[in-house]
Amino acid sequence: MDASEQKRRGQQLDSGNTSDQTFQGKSVTIIGAGEGKRIVAQGQGEEIELVETGTSSVPHFPRTIYLPTNQESKPNSDPLEQYTLVGLGIRTVSFLSIQVYVAGLYIRTQDIATLQQRLIKDVNETASTLIPSEKDQLRQRLQDPNASREIWTDLLQVPGIKSAWRIAPTRNTDFGHLRDGWVTGISNRTREYKAISRGAETEYDHEDFGKAVSDFKDIFSGGKAPKGSVMILSRNRDGVLDVWFQEKPGAQGKEKEVQHLGKVEDERIGKLIWLGYLGGEKVSSEQTRKGVAEGCVAFASRPIGSVEAMVN
Repeated sequence: MDASEQKRRGQQLDSGNTSDQTFQGKSVTIIGAGEGKRIVAQGQGEEIELVETGTSSVPHFPRTIYLPTNQESKPNSDPLEQYTLVGLGIRTVSFLSIQVYVAGLYIRTQDIATLQQRLIKDVNETASTLIPSEKDQLRQRLQDPNASREIWTDLLQVPGIKSAWRIAPTRNTDFGHLRDGWVTGISNRTREYKAISRGAETEYDHEDFGKAVSDFKDIFSGGKAPKGSVMILSRNRDGVLDVWFQEKPGAQGKEKEVQHLGKVEDERIGKLIWLGYLGGEKVSSEQTRKGVAEGCVAFASRPIGSVEAMVN
């Protein structure tokens, strides 16, 4: 990877800091107001469009990020691909609603048209965009436990679209706590599928699934995830899960680099983690499910292909 690619990746994965005045060392500027308001980080001849998160601990997420392509990419192609934010939310724990991290779902920009089409067809088979009543119907389905499970189970089929979660802790934590939350989500979704099957064997009863869960746990061994650091969970078109991590931008040496922590080839692991946020009962963050649902409705409100054109 050459210097320009390292810089590009670093800009998109860097978390920024606790001040809402800067992001990745660049000054944050608010342009306009109301629906036309834009938030950008500017500096060193570059501009990054930002989205407000709703917490002062990690005030902004980038509108787009760049992640490495998989090994099926052509040798001479750009090794990084653009992903666009669908929606985000804050995960909280306990009855005190203690903030843990901000989670944002991104989709590979060139897959947005496919996502639009499938969301629209879920509500109206013959439509190219949704009218207001249909948008309300899609919004309700994406937040209903049963309907959301059906929609996202279909969207996460392989081969399929590429997507990623960007996780930025709002307080100091460690890999073990993050891992335990995802494993709990996997267990909850597994129990749901077993209940739905009414005693019939499911794909999660096989021994190889237990091995895949163990492989996922092994990725997170002993690391710290300080406030404002960034972890990326990406899922490629074949369902392979890759995990990336970056310390705060102010860290030194290796802590400043984007580290590839590991991967899990079994597509079921990523699918269940995604469903832990998006589909079924008792998701990890209802606010995140709602944020992603609103983003999906916004995509489905525009003509197919138009969102990708706007991003680019």
